[in-house]
Amino acid sequence: MSKQPLWTSEAMVEAMHAAINGTPARDVFGISIDSRTLAPGDAYFAIKGDVHDGHAFVEAALKAGAALAVVETAQRGKFAADAPLLVVDDVLDGLRDLGRAARARLDAKVIAVTGSVGKTSTKEALRGVLGSQGETHASVASFNNHWGVPLTLARCPADVRYAVFEIGMNHAGEIEPLVKMVRPHLAIITTVEPVHLEFFAGIEAIADAKAEIFAGLEPGGIAVLNRDNPMFKRLAASARKAGVGRIVSFGVHAKADARLRDIALHADCSAVDASILGHDVTYKLNIPGRHIAINSLAVLAAAELVGADLALAALALAQVQPAAGRGVRRAIELGQGEATLIDESYNANPASMAAALGVLGSAEISGQGRRIAVLGDMLELGPAGPELHRGLAEAVQTNAIDLVFCCGPLMRNLWDALSSGKRGGYAESAAALESQVVAAIRTGDVLMIKGSLGSRMKTIVTALEKRFPGKAALDDAAV
Repeated sequence: MSKQPLWTSEAMVEAMHAAINGTPARDVFGISIDSRTLAPGDAYFAIKGDVHDGHAFVEAALKAGAALAVVETAQRGKFAADAPLLVVDDVLDGLRDLGRAARARLDAKVIAVTGSVGKTSTKEALRGVLGSQGETHASVASFNNHWGVPLTLARCPADVRYAVFEIGMNHAGEIEPLVKMVRPHLAIITTVEPVHLEFFAGIEAIADAKAEIFAGLEPGGIAVLNRDNPMFKRLAASARKAGVGRIVSFGVHAKADARLRDIALHADCSAVDASILGHDVTYKLNIPGRHIAINSLAVLAAAELVGADLALAALALAQVQPAAGRGVRRAIELGQGEATLIDESYNANPASMAAALGVLGSAEISGQGRRIAVLGDMLELGPAGPELHRGLAEAVQTNAIDLVFCCGPLMRNLWDALSSGKRGGYAESAAALESQVVAAIRTGDVLMIKGSLGSRMKTIVTALEKRFPGKAALDDAAV
């Protein structure tokens, strides 16, 4: 438990316009929406989720040591008369109110990150880079939606120097209300790609939805945009229309403000030579991939723009590790030797899939080892889905992938497009594919597993880790 309270119950009452029931603890040390992971001294918010209503777990939260629970007026009667509660009309609205109060008390530089690909890795890089220079608060995991953003705000201590928020969407209109809560001084759009096509008319509509992030920028705020992306001009025009104070670009483009001049791509790292807002910088990245290097330009530009030391920021990038399910590498013991598992199971879309296949293609194999891709469906692509899956065959060929395992009805399109020599196995689901993958792996292989979250590719990662308990994540990567 932190020595300093995050909130007082009195401040929470004022922020949320809540009624008091019982005798809540004066000091609150954290905010929780999950009774299973709640720490003593936390305030428990009884959020109604898609599956569970948090009110069913209020008693468990209080028994676990919650300082208080936030419940809705309509369900107050379910709890003991003396239960320590803050009572509001709607719990999620109460969390949003508390998030706004957290933002109002901040004297930090605030950064918001969105984009079709690379939001979380960019946010984590910013956490590492800025955290090496001052107290930094950032979103946990991918808490980037209608409850994740206000929760991250509500958890933000008042005295941090920097705060970094990830903002996601899969429909138009979702970013604007979130960014108006965050009110960033600087907003990064990593890239705009054909994702969530099921819900958009085309790539231009996706760009316009991402551009909603400009609506919440503080006066004089800065937009950091990918100069190499075809939607750059459209995004820049939207930024100017929204009154953004300054537009900073990044990429390999000759006119990019943060420009990649040279890169040496290796199997497990990259060496980068760049010009960042007029400063020459050379640095190392311990996460491989050209896409990671491009986004690192935005990270360094943002660090410079919010007043961090650029040289120290570049040095800190070498310590940044991949987030869980986004490229974490593990050595797995096979009895006669090792294979390498690259866990990319958290999510997938055509752009991130192509990037991951590129990283796999550069991976070093030993002996008779092979580069193996285990791929699950990319979801929310609408009518273009079959064609986009089939199109991955080119990336498989270009990157010299030796063997491909596919699962899901959409990945059947890729399976049918592969030459017989590259077909490792096919199944309708990840669970059904597990045994084929486990049986196929051998010493020296490098195995990359990727798919949309809904395709449940993590089950295959888990199966491999149980079957071949091996070493911890390579390079001490956090998992």
